[in-house]
Amino acid sequence: MKKLVCGILVLCMMLSLAACGSGKSGSENGSKDGSGSAADGIDYMALVNKLNALPDGWEEKIETVHMTNSVGDDVEVEKKAYDAYLGLKKDLEQEGVYVDLDSARRSVAAQQDIMDRFIEKYGAEYAAKTVAKPGYSEHHTGLALDLYLNVDGQDVYYNEDMVKYPEIWAKIHAKLADHGFILRYLKDKEHITGYGYEPWHIRYLDDTKTAEEIMSKGITLEEYLGTVGIYDVKIDYGTSELYTQEELEAAVIRIKCEFAAWEGCELHSIRYAGDEADTEENLKWLNDAAGGEQAYIQCAEFLMDYHSPKEASGAWNPDYEYTDWQFWLARTEDGGWDIVTSGNG
Repeated sequence: MKKLVCGILVLCMMLSLAACGSGKSGSENGSKDGSGSAADGIDYMALVNKLNALPDGWEEKIETVHMTNSVGDDVEVEKKAYDAYLGLKKDLEQEGVYVDLDSARRSVAAQQDIMDRFIEKYGAEYAAKTVAKPGYSEHHTGLALDLYLNVDGQDVYYNEDMVKYPEIWAKIHAKLADHGFILRYLKDKEHITGYGYEPWHIRYLDDTKTAEEIMSKGITLEEYLGTVGIYDVKIDYGTSELYTQEELEAAVIRIKCEFAAWEGCELHSIRYAGDEADTEENLKWLNDAAGGEQAYIQCAEFLMDYHSPKEASGAWNPDYEYTDWQFWLARTEDGGWDIVTSGNG
Protein backbone atom coordinates (compact mmCIF):
# COMPACT_ATOMS: atom_id res chain seq x y z
CA MET A 1 0.00 0.00 0.00
CA LYS A 2 0.76 3.73 0.11
CA LYS A 3 4.24 4.45 1.43
CA LEU A 4 7.16 2.16 0.74
CA VAL A 5 6.81 -0.72 3.14
CA CYS A 6 9.86 -0.77 5.40
CA GLY A 7 12.03 -3.74 4.59
CA ILE A 8 10.56 -4.49 1.13
CA LEU A 9 12.00 -1.68 -0.90
CA VAL A 10 15.23 -1.00 0.90
CA LEU A 11 16.83 2.42 0.62
CA CYS A 12 20.27 0.99 0.13
CA MET A 13 21.88 -1.66 -2.05
CA MET A 14 24.59 -3.93 -0.68
CA LEU A 15 27.79 -5.06 -2.34
CA SER A 16 27.15 -8.72 -1.70
CA LEU A 17 23.62 -9.35 -0.49
CA ALA A 18 23.98 -13.06 -1.04
CA ALA A 19 26.93 -13.14 1.37
CA CYS A 20 25.34 -11.25 4.25
CA GLY A 21 26.63 -13.68 6.84
CA SER A 22 25.11 -16.87 8.12
CA GLY A 23 23.06 -15.13 10.78
CA LYS A 24 22.93 -15.89 14.46
CA SER A 25 20.49 -17.57 16.76
CA GLY A 26 20.03 -18.27 20.41
CA SER A 27 22.11 -16.25 22.86
CA GLU A 28 24.18 -14.72 20.05
CA ASN A 29 21.05 -12.87 18.96
CA GLY A 30 19.94 -11.95 22.45
CA SER A 31 20.84 -9.53 25.20
CA LYS A 32 24.29 -8.34 26.25
CA ASP A 33 24.81 -11.12 28.75
CA GLY A 34 23.43 -13.78 26.43
CA SER A 35 20.39 -14.42 28.60
CA GLY A 36 18.03 -12.71 26.19
CA SER A 37 14.55 -11.60 27.16
CA ALA A 38 12.76 -14.80 26.26
CA ALA A 39 9.08 -14.78 27.11
CA ASP A 40 6.19 -16.58 25.46
CA GLY A 41 8.78 -18.56 23.52
CA ILE A 42 10.54 -15.70 21.73
CA ASP A 43 13.49 -13.46 22.58
CA TYR A 44 12.34 -9.86 22.52
CA MET A 45 15.94 -8.66 22.26
CA ALA A 46 16.63 -10.71 19.13
CA LEU A 47 18.65 -8.84 16.52
CA VAL A 48 17.44 -9.24 12.94
CA ASN A 49 19.16 -7.15 10.30
CA LYS A 50 21.10 -7.52 7.04
CA LEU A 51 23.68 -9.70 8.77
CA ASN A 52 21.53 -11.58 11.29
CA ALA A 53 18.71 -13.88 10.26
CA LEU A 54 15.45 -14.51 12.07
CA PRO A 55 16.20 -17.08 14.82
CA ASP A 56 15.27 -20.67 14.04
CA GLY A 57 11.74 -21.65 15.03
CA TRP A 58 10.57 -18.06 15.50
CA GLU A 59 7.53 -18.29 13.25
CA GLU A 60 6.34 -21.39 15.07
CA LYS A 61 6.66 -19.76 18.50
CA ILE A 62 5.32 -16.28 17.89
CA GLU A 63 1.79 -15.39 19.01
CA THR A 64 0.16 -12.68 16.92
CA VAL A 65 -3.04 -10.72 16.62
CA HIS A 66 -4.65 -9.01 13.64
CA MET A 67 -6.05 -5.50 13.46
CA THR A 68 -7.62 -3.39 10.73
CA ASN A 69 -6.23 0.12 10.36
CA SER A 70 -8.05 3.29 9.33
CA VAL A 71 -7.62 2.63 5.60
CA GLY A 72 -8.90 -0.94 5.84
CA ASP A 73 -5.62 -2.85 5.73
CA ASP A 74 -5.09 -5.95 7.83
CA VAL A 75 -2.00 -5.71 10.02
CA GLU A 76 -0.51 -8.66 11.93
CA VAL A 77 1.44 -7.88 15.13
CA GLU A 78 3.09 -9.89 17.90
CA LYS A 79 0.57 -9.94 20.77
CA LYS A 80 2.57 -8.17 23.50
CA ALA A 81 3.89 -5.63 21.01
CA TYR A 82 0.32 -4.83 20.00
CA ASP A 83 -0.81 -4.39 23.60
CA ALA A 84 2.15 -2.03 24.13
CA TYR A 85 1.26 -0.16 20.95
CA LEU A 86 -2.29 0.39 22.22
CA GLY A 87 -0.83 1.88 25.40
CA LEU A 88 1.43 4.14 23.35
CA LYS A 89 -1.45 5.18 21.12
CA LYS A 90 -3.63 6.09 24.10
CA ASP A 91 -0.78 8.00 25.73
CA LEU A 92 -0.16 10.00 22.56
CA GLU A 93 -3.83 10.82 22.06
CA GLN A 94 -3.83 12.55 25.44
CA GLU A 95 -1.33 14.97 23.86
CA GLY A 96 -3.33 15.40 20.67
CA VAL A 97 -1.14 13.08 18.59
CA TYR A 98 -2.88 10.39 16.54
CA VAL A 99 -1.19 7.37 14.96
CA ASP A 100 -2.17 4.11 13.32
CA LEU A 101 -0.35 0.97 12.19
CA ASP A 102 0.73 0.78 8.57
CA SER A 103 2.51 -2.57 8.76
CA ALA A 104 4.11 -4.97 11.20
CA ARG A 105 4.74 -8.70 10.74
CA ARG A 106 5.56 -10.11 7.33
CA SER A 107 6.36 -13.82 7.08
CA VAL A 108 9.51 -15.18 5.51
CA ALA A 109 7.33 -16.91 2.92
CA ALA A 110 5.68 -13.59 2.01
CA GLN A 111 9.09 -11.96 1.65
CA GLN A 112 10.26 -14.83 -0.56
CA ASP A 113 7.17 -14.37 -2.72
CA ILE A 114 8.03 -10.69 -3.15
CA MET A 115 11.57 -11.63 -4.07
CA ASP A 116 10.40 -14.22 -6.59
CA ARG A 117 8.05 -11.76 -8.27
CA PHE A 118 10.76 -9.13 -8.54
CA ILE A 119 13.17 -11.69 -10.01
CA GLU A 120 10.60 -12.75 -12.58
CA LYS A 121 9.76 -9.18 -13.56
CA TYR A 122 13.12 -7.39 -13.23
CA GLY A 123 15.80 -10.06 -12.97
CA ALA A 124 17.85 -11.45 -10.09
CA GLU A 125 20.38 -8.61 -9.95
CA TYR A 126 17.77 -5.87 -9.64
CA ALA A 127 15.78 -7.91 -7.10
CA ALA A 128 18.87 -8.36 -4.94
CA LYS A 129 19.38 -4.60 -4.88
CA THR A 130 15.82 -3.62 -4.01
CA VAL A 131 14.19 -6.38 -1.97
CA ALA A 132 15.23 -7.34 1.55
CA LYS A 133 16.67 -10.84 1.65
CA PRO A 134 14.03 -13.30 2.94
CA GLY A 135 14.77 -14.16 6.56
CA TYR A 136 16.72 -10.94 7.21
CA SER A 137 13.91 -8.40 7.59
CA GLU A 138 13.09 -7.17 11.09
CA HIS A 139 9.43 -7.22 10.09
CA HIS A 140 9.57 -11.03 10.27
CA THR A 141 9.69 -10.72 14.06
CA GLY A 142 6.31 -9.06 14.45
CA LEU A 143 8.05 -6.68 16.85
CA ALA A 144 8.80 -4.00 14.23
CA LEU A 145 5.92 -1.61 13.68
CA ASP A 146 5.53 1.08 11.02
CA LEU A 147 3.32 3.95 12.11
CA TYR A 148 1.49 6.57 10.12
CA LEU A 149 -0.10 9.81 11.25
CA ASN A 150 -3.54 11.33 11.35
CA VAL A 151 -3.24 15.11 11.21
CA ASP A 152 -6.31 17.34 11.40
CA GLY A 153 -8.51 14.36 10.66
CA GLN A 154 -6.56 13.29 7.58
CA ASP A 155 -4.42 10.16 7.29
CA VAL A 156 -0.80 10.93 6.39
CA TYR A 157 0.99 7.77 5.26
CA TYR A 158 3.33 8.57 2.36
CA ASN A 159 6.96 8.80 3.50
CA GLU A 160 7.54 12.12 1.78
CA ASP A 161 4.52 13.58 3.58
CA MET A 162 5.20 12.11 7.02
CA VAL A 163 8.69 13.60 7.23
CA LYS A 164 7.10 17.05 7.05
CA TYR A 165 6.00 16.69 10.67
CA PRO A 166 9.21 16.48 12.73
CA GLU A 167 7.54 18.08 15.74
CA ILE A 168 4.93 15.32 15.84
CA TRP A 169 7.54 12.59 15.52
CA ALA A 170 9.51 14.18 18.35
CA LYS A 171 6.47 13.81 20.61
CA ILE A 172 6.03 10.20 19.52
CA HIS A 173 9.68 9.31 20.06
CA ALA A 174 9.62 10.85 23.54
CA LYS A 175 6.95 8.33 24.57
CA LEU A 176 8.40 5.18 22.98
CA ALA A 177 10.56 3.94 25.86
CA ASP A 178 7.68 4.30 28.34
CA HIS A 179 5.98 1.48 26.49
CA GLY A 180 9.03 -0.68 25.71
CA PHE A 181 9.71 0.63 22.20
CA ILE A 182 12.77 2.18 20.58
CA LEU A 183 13.27 4.13 17.37
CA ARG A 184 15.02 1.58 15.17
CA TYR A 185 16.58 3.48 12.25
CA LEU A 186 18.33 6.64 13.41
CA LYS A 187 19.84 9.57 11.54
CA ASP A 188 23.58 9.20 10.86
CA LYS A 189 23.53 5.48 11.80
CA GLU A 190 22.93 4.09 8.32
CA HIS A 191 26.35 2.39 8.26
CA ILE A 192 25.16 0.32 11.23
CA THR A 193 21.49 -0.37 10.52
CA GLY A 194 21.67 -0.45 6.72
CA TYR A 195 18.63 1.80 6.42
CA GLY A 196 18.03 5.52 6.20
CA TYR A 197 16.28 7.48 8.92
CA GLU A 198 12.70 6.24 9.41
CA PRO A 199 10.83 8.14 12.12
CA TRP A 200 7.87 5.78 11.72
CA HIS A 201 9.72 2.47 12.27
CA ILE A 202 9.66 1.45 15.94
CA ARG A 203 10.77 -1.78 17.61
CA TYR A 204 9.32 -3.47 20.70
CA LEU A 205 11.76 -4.81 23.33
CA ASP A 206 9.39 -5.77 26.18
CA ASP A 207 11.66 -3.92 28.61
CA THR A 208 11.09 -0.25 29.41
CA LYS A 209 14.42 0.15 31.24
CA THR A 210 16.42 -1.16 28.30
CA ALA A 211 14.37 0.92 25.89
CA GLU A 212 15.00 4.02 28.00
CA GLU A 213 18.76 3.36 28.06
CA ILE A 214 18.91 2.95 24.28
CA MET A 215 16.77 5.99 23.57
CA SER A 216 18.51 8.24 26.08
CA LYS A 217 21.93 7.38 24.63
CA GLY A 218 20.78 7.81 21.03
CA ILE A 219 22.23 4.47 19.98
CA THR A 220 21.05 1.60 17.82
CA LEU A 221 20.09 -1.88 18.95
CA GLU A 222 23.29 -3.15 17.33
CA GLU A 223 25.39 -0.78 19.42
CA TYR A 224 23.56 -1.69 22.62
CA LEU A 225 24.06 -5.41 22.01
CA GLY A 226 27.72 -4.84 21.20
CA THR A 227 27.69 -6.31 17.71
CA VAL A 228 29.33 -3.09 16.50
CA GLY A 229 31.39 -0.45 18.24
CA ILE A 230 30.24 3.07 19.03
CA TYR A 231 32.27 5.58 17.03
CA ASP A 232 31.92 8.70 14.90
CA VAL A 233 32.18 8.81 11.11
CA LYS A 234 33.68 11.87 9.45
CA ILE A 235 31.81 13.13 6.41
CA ASP A 236 33.38 15.70 4.07
CA TYR A 237 31.07 17.07 1.39
CA GLY A 238 33.65 19.51 0.08
CA THR A 239 32.28 22.07 -2.32
CA SER A 240 30.22 21.45 -5.40
CA GLU A 241 28.63 23.52 -8.14
CA LEU A 242 26.86 20.47 -9.53
CA TYR A 243 25.06 19.09 -6.50
CA THR A 244 23.23 20.55 -3.54
CA GLN A 245 24.11 19.57 0.02
CA GLU A 246 20.92 17.50 0.14
CA GLU A 247 21.86 15.60 -3.02
CA LEU A 248 25.33 14.81 -1.67
CA GLU A 249 23.86 13.71 1.65
CA ALA A 250 21.54 11.31 -0.18
CA ALA A 251 24.54 9.81 -1.99
CA VAL A 252 26.45 9.36 1.27
CA ILE A 253 23.46 7.62 2.86
CA ARG A 254 23.46 5.16 -0.05
CA ILE A 255 27.12 4.37 0.61
CA LYS A 256 26.64 4.04 4.36
CA CYS A 257 23.68 1.71 3.91
CA GLU A 258 25.76 -0.55 1.71
CA PHE A 259 28.62 -0.49 4.18
CA ALA A 260 26.31 -1.95 6.85
CA ALA A 261 26.66 -5.32 5.09
CA TRP A 262 30.46 -5.27 5.44
CA GLU A 263 30.52 -7.44 8.53
CA GLY A 264 33.15 -6.55 11.10
CA CYS A 265 34.42 -3.47 9.24
CA GLU A 266 34.64 -0.06 10.92
CA LEU A 267 33.85 2.99 8.82
CA HIS A 268 36.04 6.04 9.46
CA SER A 269 35.26 8.61 6.77
CA ILE A 270 33.54 9.37 3.47
CA ARG A 271 34.38 12.36 1.31
CA TYR A 272 33.20 13.77 -1.98
CA ALA A 273 35.97 13.57 -4.59
CA GLY A 274 34.92 16.71 -6.45
CA ASP A 275 32.95 17.86 -9.48
CA GLU A 276 35.76 16.97 -11.86
CA ALA A 277 34.70 13.31 -11.70
CA ASP A 278 31.46 14.10 -13.55
CA THR A 279 32.77 13.74 -17.10
CA GLU A 280 31.23 12.35 -20.27
CA GLU A 281 33.86 9.61 -20.27
CA ASN A 282 33.04 8.50 -16.73
CA LEU A 283 29.32 8.70 -17.42
CA LYS A 284 29.68 6.44 -20.46
CA TRP A 285 31.80 4.03 -18.43
CA LEU A 286 29.15 3.79 -15.70
CA ASN A 287 26.31 3.35 -18.17
CA ASP A 288 28.30 0.55 -19.84
CA ALA A 289 29.04 -0.98 -16.44
CA ALA A 290 25.32 -1.03 -15.71
CA GLY A 291 24.80 -3.07 -18.85
CA GLY A 292 23.08 -0.26 -20.66
CA GLU A 293 19.93 -0.83 -18.60
CA GLN A 294 20.07 2.65 -17.05
CA ALA A 295 20.25 6.03 -18.74
CA TYR A 296 22.42 7.83 -16.23
CA ILE A 297 22.72 11.58 -16.65
CA GLN A 298 25.19 12.45 -13.85
CA CYS A 299 27.85 10.70 -11.82
CA ALA A 300 29.92 11.28 -8.70
CA GLU A 301 32.94 9.75 -7.00
CA PHE A 302 33.31 9.36 -3.23
CA LEU A 303 36.31 8.11 -1.28
CA MET A 304 35.98 6.03 1.86
CA ASP A 305 38.39 5.03 4.66
CA TYR A 306 37.61 1.98 6.76
CA HIS A 307 39.25 -0.79 8.80
CA SER A 308 38.80 -4.47 8.04
CA PRO A 309 38.10 -7.15 10.70
CA LYS A 310 41.01 -8.75 12.52
CA GLU A 311 40.05 -12.12 11.06
CA ALA A 312 39.05 -10.90 7.63
CA SER A 313 39.06 -13.30 4.72
CA GLY A 314 38.26 -13.25 1.03
CA ALA A 315 38.47 -9.77 -0.47
CA TRP A 316 39.87 -8.05 2.62
CA ASN A 317 43.26 -8.12 4.26
CA PRO A 318 42.88 -8.82 7.98
CA ASP A 319 43.13 -5.90 10.42
CA TYR A 320 43.96 -3.47 7.63
CA GLU A 321 43.28 0.25 7.18
CA TYR A 322 41.87 0.86 3.71
CA THR A 323 42.07 4.43 2.42
CA ASP A 324 40.58 6.12 -0.62
CA TRP A 325 38.24 3.23 -1.40
CA GLN A 326 36.30 4.47 -4.41
CA PHE A 327 32.54 4.52 -4.74
CA TRP A 328 31.13 5.51 -8.10
CA LEU A 329 27.50 6.61 -8.04
CA ALA A 330 25.26 7.65 -10.90
CA ARG A 331 21.70 8.83 -11.18
CA THR A 332 18.87 9.02 -13.64
CA GLU A 333 16.51 11.90 -14.35
CA ASP A 334 14.43 11.08 -11.27
CA GLY A 335 17.40 12.10 -9.11
CA GLY A 336 17.94 8.80 -7.31
CA TRP A 337 21.49 7.56 -6.75
CA ASP A 338 22.71 4.10 -7.81
CA ILE A 339 26.00 2.63 -6.62
CA VAL A 340 27.41 1.30 -9.88
CA THR A 341 30.84 0.11 -8.79
CA SER A 342 33.36 0.38 -5.96
CA GLY A 343 36.94 -0.67 -5.25
CA ASN A 344 40.37 0.48 -4.21
CA GLY A 345 41.37 1.72 -7.60
